[in-house]
Amino acid sequence: EVQLQASGGGLVQAGGSLRLSCLASGISFDDAVIAWFRQAPGQEREGLSAISTGDGVPYYADSVKDRFTTSTDNAKKTVYLQMNSLKPEDTAVYYCAANSYGLGAFTPADFPSWGQGTQVTVSS
Repeated sequence: EVQLQASGGGLVQAGGSLRLSCLASGISFDDAVIAWFRQAPGQEREGLSAISTGDGVPYYADSVKDRFTTSTDNAKKTVYLQMNSLKPEDTAVYYCAANSYGLGAFTPADFPSWGQGTQVTVSS
């Protein structure tokens, strides 16, 4: 069973930074894709980034590619999301998700395994 545990959320002022972590178990990091999504109240879940843990190649949505960076520490089976220059509109619950077959269309339906989410609140 794949288990994902997201952590690192919190309250930060606009312009600040946070680093989220996603600890994974039950999945091989030889060929996993670990993604980050977020969901604000009343909005659809939005894909932010993904990384292929086998080769470390990242993918970013246009909305965050200049501010967010994803990385993987395969020895710790942990994927990170470094978020810089945070804005109030980044306020949301952030989720990590995983699959073992690729990015697909990068929609929530492409990822069968999900963590519990961590709240990020950016104050103005």
